[in-house]
Amino acid sequence: MKKLFIALLLLCNVLTIVLVIILTNKVKSQEHDVVPEPIEESILPTAITTTDAPAAIGPYSQAIKAGNMVFVSGQLPINPETGEFAEGDIKDLARQSLTNIQHILEAEGLSMANVVKTTVFLADIKDFAAVNEVYATFFKEPFPARSAMAVKDLPKAGPIEIECIAVR
Repeated sequence: MKKLFIALLLLCNVLTIVLVIILTNKVKSQEHDVVPEPIEESILPTAITTTDAPAAIGPYSQAIKAGNMVFVSGQLPINPETGEFAEGDIKDLARQSLTNIQHILEAEGLSMANVVKTTVFLADIKDFAAVNEVYATFFKEPFPARSAMAVKDLPKAGPIEIECIAVR
């Protein structure tokens, strides 16, 4: 009886080893047979441009569409008609940056309601409350997630820059 038990135990071990070898070889063969899925054209990055917002001032796009997401580059308060900073106080400048974002989104058939995240860069954090007043007029509940921070310098010595992510 003891010999029979040992023989069955050895047989089980051998079968386990054979099964492991078979499964390992099957997994290895599947790894080589895997054909990557083609990338859908709709998720390839596509530039979004409009003349209703200032042109990019460097090697970047006004915005990029990738799938159902739109990534809007930081918008300085530049008037697209003059190419210069909008005139006025920080509220006027914030309004211009947000208007630029709005026009870029509209070029893709979106609105500020599609925005899920914004980042506000301020040259002076003391401007936060005034910017917040204007910001609140561009968005409705549920408000997008937001980060706001003071930075040492902005391009063209700008006082504010705002970027966002929107979802279709």
